[in-house]
Parts: sequence; structure tokens; C-alpha cells
Amino acid sequence: MWSGYGGGRMSQDKTISGHCLCGAVRFVYSGEPNWTVYCHCESCRRATSSPVTTWISVPRDLLRFVQGAPRYFESSAGARRGFCERCGSPMTYEHERFPGEVHLYAVSLADPSQVAPSRHVFADEQLDWFEVHDHLPRFGATSRTTPLRHGPKGE
Repeated sequence: MWSGYGGGRMSQDKTISGHCLCGAVRFVYSGEPNWTVYCHCESCRRATSSPVTTWISVPRDLLRFVQGAPRYFESSAGARRGFCERCGSPMTYEHERFPGEVHLYAVSLADPSQVAPSRHVFADEQLDWFEVHDHLPRFGATSRTTPLRHGPKGE
């Protein structure tokens, strides 16, 4: 199993904040994320209308919504996605397989440079016309398997 959270080291007492586009929903969490990844799966791409999504996994008990709260919809069996009902910004992903985690969009942080991805997941579903030029490991599905490669296709 691939381990590592990816991103700058954050002390347990450091508070990280974020919000939706309009600011109606705001959150904070403390400490280090479990991990930060690029996800290329079709479900995440469709949920964000983008070619890739960058996720931060944080322990559920370290996340607090300090203004407003997301609305939720069940996007697939066992999964729910949170969004701001005012501006429509996607905010969270939760799955019953990960009961102690909430996944946040990295770009929803007030300062997204506070984290950095450590790997790519679902690279088997990556769009042919999109590539991130880094040398991080690419996993076909989850990172519980052996990486397909390190770096972009063809390198």
C-alpha cells in the first residue's frame, strides 16, 4: 500500500481554513491531512466539470464547518457529495468505506499552496488530452496497488 499524505508538514495545532466560491460555507481543520491526491476518475471529473480533481483527506473529527453547512446528494451507492446550496460550489466527498474521513477539494482552501499532491489515482481513467507534468506515481485505480508508472505517459 502506498502511504504518505503529500504536502507541506503541518503541526497538529495549525488551523487550515477554506470556503466555497461565495463564502456562505466556511470550514476549518487542524493538523495534517491523511493524504492529498490527484483523482482522474470519471465520477470526480463529472462532479467538478474538470479533467482532474485534487483531493485532501482529513480526519472527520478535525473538520468543522464554521459558517453555513454543505447540502448533500448521494452520487453513488454509499457516497455523498456536499456542495454550497447558494453558489453550487462542490465542497466534500464522503463514502461509507471511509467513515472517519472527509475529502475536501484542495482548491477550496484559503491557501491551496499549503498542501501538495503525493500521487495520482485512477490514472486508467485519465483523459488522453490531459497530462500533469510531474514525476509522482500513477496508480491505475486506488493507491493500494502497484503504481503503473511515475510521471507522464511516454516518459
